Amino acid sequence: MSTEVLRQYKPNLVLVNRRKAAGWESRKRAARELHRVGQQRGIRETPTVEAIEKAMYRHETGRVAVTDPIYRQLYCLAYDANPQDLFGELTSSAEERPHFSARSHKFVTAFVGADGAARLREAAGCAPAVGEWHTCYSAPVEHPEGDCTLYVWPCGSVVFHLVEPVQLSTIAALAAWRVASYGDNINWAIDYLAPIAPVEDESAVYVLGAHWVFEPAWPAELLGTALRIMSTPKVLLHRDRPMDDEHLAHAELIELSLLSESYDHVGIESFGLQGISVGYASWSGVVYHPISAERALTEAEVISCELAIQSMWAYSDAIARQVEQGRDPRVPPEYGWRYLRGVRSRLTISRLREPGQHQAMRRAILRTCDLMPALDQAIETLRETDRG
Repeated sequence: MSTEVLRQYKPNLVLVNRRKAAGWESRKRAARELHRVGQQRGIRETPTVEAIEKAMYRHETGRVAVTDPIYRQLYCLAYDANPQDLFGELTSSAEERPHFSARSHKFVTAFVGADGAARLREAAGCAPAVGEWHTCYSAPVEHPEGDCTLYVWPCGSVVFHLVEPVQLSTIAALAAWRVASYGDNINWAIDYLAPIAPVEDESAVYVLGAHWVFEPAWPAELLGTALRIMSTPKVLLHRDRPMDDEHLAHAELIELSLLSESYDHVGIESFGLQGISVGYASWSGVVYHPISAERALTEAEVISCELAIQSMWAYSDAIARQVEQGRDPRVPPEYGWRYLRGVRSRLTISRLREPGQHQAMRRAILRTCDLMPALDQAIETLRETDRG
């Protein structure tokens, strides 16, 4: 059996790169290939495709070491490699490093149109989502990588909210994991939607990440700097360079340098409160650490804010794409400019009893995500179209 790797998760970039080099962008596709290889070679204990897909996720993300003889054999056969090429053990130095623990919240966002949203709600058995900022529907869905909830807005926006625990010793490892996993998450979402409500534009499907850090690895004087780096993790990586162990090692050196320099960036906004929380928002995502759990924002509050914002990003972007193609956007009357005007009010206007921390979070995320220009333009465009 595979052995659980405690405390430290280090992505197995060799397995990830081998899979992608074989042309298998999604783990589902790779799992089918490994299953086929096992059947062809007469390996009687070959697991099911579903079991292989889940195991691949755990192996590639470093949640378990590949010690099961069957999986070692399947990988070697499928990738035409020997065990030394594919499987490495975690070093003692990595195990001895301080680690941080967090929950990764991925918002995998797509647009399927109002008709597609209606079909999806019915097919997935969605019920009204309670407590969200504007009307939507939700249902739990099976996902090989973590707990996943599907959210559907009647206007046509769809968000898969995927929650995964992460335990890492470096922010560089988190950045590498994001690169390795985001493409898989997007492909999974497209495949899930395809038979029910195909996305209108596959290139518009994206992932927004938020991290709830409940066990930091840094002393108090470095905590803010570390979370700022975590909110913009691509700053550690080279553009267009393969994500291998050498790249990861260099990213770790950059991380140490940025920590020593008290890294900051004009595109990062703080919404923490001294002694209560540390929180940052950027174009790349959101990071939050509750110092005093009883007084800080709740995880659900951050999630609801992101769901509201990402759903409207998808809708505004779909309208903009129609405009940029030289067409008047076509939307159902009930989801026209008046609908978006109401959404804009909900996003931007403070509630009478809204706590100051919540207001700071909402404003910081709105400013850094750059939704408002897109939303304003969508309202104006639909209003012009409505006038004829």
